[in-house]
Amino acid sequence: MAFSSTMILPLLLVLLSAFWATSESVQENFMQCLDANSEHPIPISAFCSQTNSSFTSVLNSTAQNLRYLMPLVPKPEFIFIPVYESHAKSAVICAKRLAIHLRFRSGGHDYEGLSYASEIETPFILIDLIQLRSINVDIDDNSAWVQAGATVGEVYYRISEKSKTHGFPAGLCSSLGIGGHITGGAYGSMMRKYGLGADNVLDARIVDVNGEILDRAAMGEDLFWAIRGGGGASFGVILAWKIKLVAVPETVTVFTVPKTLEQGATKILYRWQQVADKLDDDLFIRVVIQVTKTSQKGKRTVTTAYNALYLGDAERLLQVMDQSFPELGLARKDCIETSWIKSVLYIAGFPSETPPEVLLEGKSLFKNYFKAKSDFVQQPIPETALERLWEMLLEEESPLMIWNPYGGMMANISDSAIPFPHRKGNLFKIQYVTSWYEGSKDATRKHMDWIKGLYDYMSAYVPTSPRGAYVNYRDLDLGMNHNNASYTEASVWGAMYFKGNFRRLVKIKSKVDPGNFFRHEQSIPVVLE
Repeated sequence: MAFSSTMILPLLLVLLSAFWATSESVQENFMQCLDANSEHPIPISAFCSQTNSSFTSVLNSTAQNLRYLMPLVPKPEFIFIPVYESHAKSAVICAKRLAIHLRFRSGGHDYEGLSYASEIETPFILIDLIQLRSINVDIDDNSAWVQAGATVGEVYYRISEKSKTHGFPAGLCSSLGIGGHITGGAYGSMMRKYGLGADNVLDARIVDVNGEILDRAAMGEDLFWAIRGGGGASFGVILAWKIKLVAVPETVTVFTVPKTLEQGATKILYRWQQVADKLDDDLFIRVVIQVTKTSQKGKRTVTTAYNALYLGDAERLLQVMDQSFPELGLARKDCIETSWIKSVLYIAGFPSETPPEVLLEGKSLFKNYFKAKSDFVQQPIPETALERLWEMLLEEESPLMIWNPYGGMMANISDSAIPFPHRKGNLFKIQYVTSWYEGSKDATRKHMDWIKGLYDYMSAYVPTSPRGAYVNYRDLDLGMNHNNASYTEASVWGAMYFKGNFRRLVKIKSKVDPGNFFRHEQSIPVVLE
C-alpha cells in the first residue's frame, strides 16, 4: 500500500502526540513519586522536559562530544537536577519503582556520551548533578569533601584558597566533573609523585540501588574499592568524595618545548620513551603531538610538544634535565616558575595571565565532534615505526596524540589496590584523538575510519593479551552491552580496562546490584548464580 504525503503528515502528528503524552505521563508519575519520597521540597525548576524551551541548552551545557548531541541520538525524556543529596536518593527510589531507565552525569565529559545519551535503551531520564558542587576543605586534616557536580578546577581553586602548599593529584582538564572523573582513576600531572586521584580518596557518599546514602563504613570495603577506578555508573550514584590533600611546594616550574620533524623530533621522542618513566618523581613530562602548519605555504609537519610540571624551582629542574634528558635541550628561558594553582592553568592550556578565578566558571576550552582511543606502552616504539606514524597523522585533518609518562608512584602501587590496573611495567599511556566540526555521516565515517586504522597500526607496538585501555577514555569499538549484559561479551572490554580486576568487579556488582538497575553500554555486568 502506498502512502501519500497527505496521509503521512496526520500520522506523524498522531505519533508525536502519543510520544509527548507518554513523556509527560512519565514525568508526572516521577514528580509525584519524588514528592512522596523526598526529605526536602523539590522546586519545579529542578525539572526540564523536552517541551521546555531550555531543554536543549541544559542538555548541551556540559556535554563535550557533539556526536552524541545529533538529532537522531535518543534524548532523555526529561532532565532532573537535584538541589539536595536527598533529591538524588529519591530519584533512584522512584526510577526503580517506576521501572524508568536512569542515566546520570556530573561533568558531561564522558567520551561516548554514556552519561547523557543511550544507544541501547529508551526511554530514559537524566539526573544532572550540576547543582551538587559544594567543597569543604579541611587543611588541618589534609582532606576535603567535594560533591560530585564540582569541577576539578573548582576543587583546585578552593584548596589553593586555604593553602599554597596543598594540592590534589587529579585531571589536567579543569572542567571535568569530579564525581565521574575519580570513578575511572583520574590521572594528572602529579601522578608520578602521588598516583591517581582515586588512589587518594578517603571516603565517599553514594546512593545505592535501594535508595540509601552510604558512606565508606556503611558500604563496606568491597564497594568502596569498586567505585574508585571501576568506571562510572555501575554501582550507584556518587554524591561526594572525601579526598586526601597532598603537599606541593610554594614554587613549581612549568615548561613547553616544541620539536618539529625538521628539528629532530623522532630521535628526541625515541629518547623520551627510554627515560620518561625513570625521571625524578617530582617531574612529569608529557608529549602533545599534533599536525601544524610550516612556514611553507600549504605544507604541514608534525610537532611534538614537551609539556611539563616540576615540583620545585627552575635551578633544580635544569640539573635534573641535564642529568636525565639533555637531548631535549631545556634552557632557563624555557622555564616558568609559578605557584601550583597557576601551573594548573598552564597545563590546562589557558592563556598566560589568566586569573585562577576562571577555574570557578567550570567551562571547557573545547566542544566538537571527536573520537578517542587509548593504549599502554611497555617497550619503546622504534624510530622507523614513528616515521610511519607521522605519515598517518599527516593524512588526517586534526589529529592529536598525548603521551603521558608512568613510573614513580604509579609503579609502586599494586595493580589490584583499586580497579585501575595499569601500573608497573608501563612506560607511558597514549591517548589518540581525532576531532572535526561537520556532523555529516560522510565526515563522521571518514574520521572514525582513520582513527580505527591508526589504532590497528599501533597494535604491533603495545601488549595485546589483553591490549590495555583507560576506562575514562570510553571506547565503544571495544564492545558494548545490550539489553542483557553478557559476562562473556563484557569480558572482552572488561579485561582491557581492568585486567584481572574485572572478575572482582563483576562479583561486587552481582552482590550490590543483582537486578542490574545501574546499567549502560559498558557497565559492569551481573552474573546470576
